[in-house]
Amino acid sequence: MRSRIVFSLLVVAVAAGSSLPTHATQSIQPGEQVCDTPDKSMTIRGVKKGRNKYAYALPGEKGSIPGPTIELTEGDCLFVTFVNEADRKMSMHAHGVGYTVESDGTPLNDSCVKPGKTRRFVFNAQAPTTRPDGTVDPGSAGYWHYHDHCMGTTHGTVGVSKGLFGAIVIRRQGDPIPDQRVVLVMQGFGFNLKRAPKTPMPTAAFGERVEFVVIGHGELHHTFHLHGHRWVDNRTGIPSGFEDETRIIDNRTVGPADSFGFQVIAGEGVGPGAWMYHCHVQSHSDLGMEGLFVVTNADGTISEETRRRIERWKERAHKSH
Repeated sequence: MRSRIVFSLLVVAVAAGSSLPTHATQSIQPGEQVCDTPDKSMTIRGVKKGRNKYAYALPGEKGSIPGPTIELTEGDCLFVTFVNEADRKMSMHAHGVGYTVESDGTPLNDSCVKPGKTRRFVFNAQAPTTRPDGTVDPGSAGYWHYHDHCMGTTHGTVGVSKGLFGAIVIRRQGDPIPDQRVVLVMQGFGFNLKRAPKTPMPTAAFGERVEFVVIGHGELHHTFHLHGHRWVDNRTGIPSGFEDETRIIDNRTVGPADSFGFQVIAGEGVGPGAWMYHCHVQSHSDLGMEGLFVVTNADGTISEETRRRIERWKERAHKSH
């Protein structure tokens, strides 16, 4: 109720002509970018993948669904050289970072890329700052994503449905670094455009730190659930200390364009084995929205019992889906 009252007061203030602060720490002039000197640069290609899919790809690679993960630290300025090597116009529209209209990646701002053409996108991972009026710009740290906004419709609906999406991870200085990362995009009735048993099967050794990035796309709402592991419902999934009362979860609702991430220690408190992840909307999981997270022994070996369970899961998934 308190949040509703605060919001109502803000609305009333705006309606009454109150001078709520709108200025930031710097002024961006028309035609300028949010940063002019890159801390990082990369080339991402738009490619056709098979007969009916499209993908983002690094130089020399065939392309992946999801596309390459962009990893930044707050304060980084990234220059992306985007090369469209496919047969349809496409773009890169990013969530969570700062950019001007030139890097919006939408038809509205004339930043789609035609086949055979190249465009530079500039993304700024803002660090937290205090505005001149004393309020705080929270910065960009978190789990975000990028996707097409041009193919098929002005919202890139066709591009997104055919695989043009990827993750953005922005860390704060001092954040724990995982041993490996898993990106899972929930769309339709599958993960990463696949249904069980073809869904991703990430594998980690017992005790490894694993980062999950979960993104929603499409038309449906889902709930992501991971068996045997849990995390804190905050920016990183890691509690700040023993006194941190942030709720502990193992299931989170995901809507279209939602994204979140967390880190877990593989098998912590539960041991090695085959641990299911799935959408907890029952009909969605029944239609193939499930996969396995395999935790091996610390030396990387897999027990015969775990192997049997994996094969049993594959056989059941083949029959069911």
